Amino acid sequence: MLGCSHFFVPAVSQSGWEGRPLLAILFELQNVSFAYDRIPALRGLSLEVAGGESIALLGANGSGKSTLLRLLDALYFPSQGSVSFCGQNLTSELLNQNGFALSFRRKVALVFQNPDVQLFNPTVFDEVAFGPLQLEWPKEQVLSKVAATLELMKITHLRDRPPYRLSGGEKKRVALASVIVLDPDVLLLDEPTSTLDPRSQSQIIDLIQEWKSSSKTVITATHQLEIVEDIAECIVVLEEGKVLASGRPAEILPNHELLLRANLVHAHRHSHGTYEHSHPHLHSHSKHEHKP
Repeated sequence: MLGCSHFFVPAVSQSGWEGRPLLAILFELQNVSFAYDRIPALRGLSLEVAGGESIALLGANGSGKSTLLRLLDALYFPSQGSVSFCGQNLTSELLNQNGFALSFRRKVALVFQNPDVQLFNPTVFDEVAFGPLQLEWPKEQVLSKVAATLELMKITHLRDRPPYRLSGGEKKRVALASVIVLDPDVLLLDEPTSTLDPRSQSQIIDLIQEWKSSSKTVITATHQLEIVEDIAECIVVLEEGKVLASGRPAEILPNHELLLRANLVHAHRHSHGTYEHSHPHLHSHSKHEHKP
């Protein structure tokens, strides 16, 4: 099994790395495979996630990041292998039980990469209030919590706007608001800073940092290497539906051979007089770093 707590801590009775207590295993994936129309997305993947971990899933497009998040959210179920949550095997039969489904949806929440998949209500207020209403919160609690979440995400001015009329960045903030209003224990974030302007990106990173320092479990799929150290204490690198490597950011990010293999950086060729050579380049939205 791979996972930072499992990888770095030799015994459950010991403390977690960096002084954090090692919590119970929350998710356990054993030899999980999944395919879309016979095209493999995950191939025998095994992974453990302990409660309270903050994990960045890194990988190129098609590496299986989004599929893995959907299995963790029990939107998909493996064709082979098993996914368990708190020791219970996640199956379609279990999720059809209202009692378990309500409890699981309250604890585990996924923010999709494309907010249009997630938004369907007539107004922003209705979108953010939908989850609390489904959980039958009292009216006063719904109103106060929605108002506080709109303020937190700085979208109060969008309260009565239809989501389909919003910009891409505004839609992303509404999608995030519709999830964090429930204060879930587990946050699954699929490219949460994509399509956002720099100020909005910083706001989301600040939120993830707050969650990282709390008891929440946060799993973020991203290809933005420059934000990883801010949002995660552990990295899991995926390649073609398998775990290629896992470790702390200080161990994974300087490993350019690994990043090149995972197609997370690329090499440029340069001429120096009479010879040419190549070396990796790390690209971000705000800077261009030259890594020799």
